[in-house]
Order: sequence, then C-alpha cells, then structure tokens
Amino acid sequence: MAKMTKSQVVSALSDKSGFAKKDVASLLEIVAQLAYTEVKKNGEFVLPGFGKMVKARRAARMGVNPATGEKIKIAAKTVVKFRLAKAAKDAVL
Repeated sequence: MAKMTKSQVVSALSDKSGFAKKDVASLLEIVAQLAYTEVKKNGEFVLPGFGKMVKARRAARMGVNPATGEKIKIAAKTVVKFRLAKAAKDAVL
C-alpha cells in the first residue's frame, strides 16, 4: 500500500471538514511552520493526541566506515525527534 501524498491528505481533510482545499493546505503549512519555530526556540512542539517534536543532543561516538571497516569519530550534533503520543499508539496498535 502506498503512502498518502500531501495532495491526498489535503483532499481527505477537505472532504471530512467541509473546508476548501486551499484553506486546508494553508492550515497545514501554518502548523508546520509553527512546529519548526517552536522546536527551534523552545526545544519542543506538542500536537495534543498526536505527538511531540523535540530537539535532542546526540553525543559524539565512534563508528565504522562500512566500505573500509575503518573506525571513525562521529561528532556530536543536535537532531530532531518525534515522540508519538500514547493515544496515537493505542489507536494504531
């Protein structure tokens, strides 16, 4: 089964809500921008009932180059993770 494209998500939300596709697409863009700015500024963004996007620090570690088997040092970095809400897990599983 193929995953839904953005236009399919917009169409589905438009059909279920009764709002115009243009309005739904605009709302999705606004939510995405809000999430990005909140994670950048505060370190997390919560969408109740769905999950939480959080900024996390990944420590430096040793890795292996798969082509040569040579050990390499992987630098520390900041990453973004998404933690699914318990309600979402229960609904899906």
